Amino acid sequence: MRKNHLKPIAAVTGCLALAATLSACGGSSAASDEKAVTVYSADGLKGENGDGWYDKVFKDFEKKTGIKVKYVEGGSGEMVQRAVREKSNTQADVLVTLPPFIQQADSKGLLTAYTPAGSDKVDGADKASDAKWTSVVNNYFGFIHNKKELKSAPTTWEELLDGKFKNKIQYSTPGVAGDGTAVLIKAMHDFGGKEQAMEYLKKLQANNVGPSASTGKLAPKVDKGELLAANGDVQMNYAQSKDMPNLGIWFPAKEGGKPTTFALPYAAGLVDKAPHSANGKKLLDFMLSEQAQKDVSAVGGGFSARQDVEATDANAIELAKLMDGVEIFQPDWSDIGTHLDTYVEAWKSATGS
Repeated sequence: MRKNHLKPIAAVTGCLALAATLSACGGSSAASDEKAVTVYSADGLKGENGDGWYDKVFKDFEKKTGIKVKYVEGGSGEMVQRAVREKSNTQADVLVTLPPFIQQADSKGLLTAYTPAGSDKVDGADKASDAKWTSVVNNYFGFIHNKKELKSAPTTWEELLDGKFKNKIQYSTPGVAGDGTAVLIKAMHDFGGKEQAMEYLKKLQANNVGPSASTGKLAPKVDKGELLAANGDVQMNYAQSKDMPNLGIWFPAKEGGKPTTFALPYAAGLVDKAPHSANGKKLLDFMLSEQAQKDVSAVGGGFSARQDVEATDANAIELAKLMDGVEIFQPDWSDIGTHLDTYVEAWKSATGS
């Protein structure tokens, strides 16, 4: 989610998942029966202090199967682009990214069909009809603000045009970051179309610090007061707020309208010609297991992808309150996938980015 420059991390292995060392660590040149699996993922599910959902799931998965998880993190668009570059020498086994990038990955031939155990409990809107991908963590787009510096939380898009936000607002780059692309999607919905949204974002540019490849890196700036507001998503920002007490989550409304958001799930797919396909399947099964899905809210601060898992932990209760009164709309992902480049170019033109 959070889309930083590629940030390889050794999740539960001493061997860093760097591009230059993937082959030595178990890339496509390794034996297919190697006890390893490589995950390319949008950021947000791995904790800053090793306490995120991925951290627990990967640790539990290794303990159960003996399969080590090699983890590479970056922006949603970046992860897809990297996998495209590696098609002739596939390195990743599992790809986890946000819409519309998971659909984009499918359209580029990066994914192969697999139906994970438990995916029958996932809503049809949250998985591909051809089994190319399924959501593993549900989530919603949102904004954050600094609760200490702002006496009252923002409520509308129009408030962000105020002079007090000059060089104090920033959002991640559309077309690169999943959450950055979500800014365009929500603005087009709230303002009633592409042209109206671009007209607003052109005005907002006067206060915008500039593009950011990483959404996750914006939260610390907001917490410290370097920024007053930024984009994000509920799961990531809620998890971050445990260590960043000044973070507040909000959902912009068009002046006179209701606050809105839309589902922005982490969707996972098995990579075509994956070097460790069998291990990738096992990990996807494990991610959708009942216990892992219960941990989505309790550990990760997100929403279970399985409809039959009813979370009752403290985080789940607080998240439900946060979403109360927010109107949830359904984007036309088919349209967005088809016209994403057009929308991004329109944004670049409007903002001079």
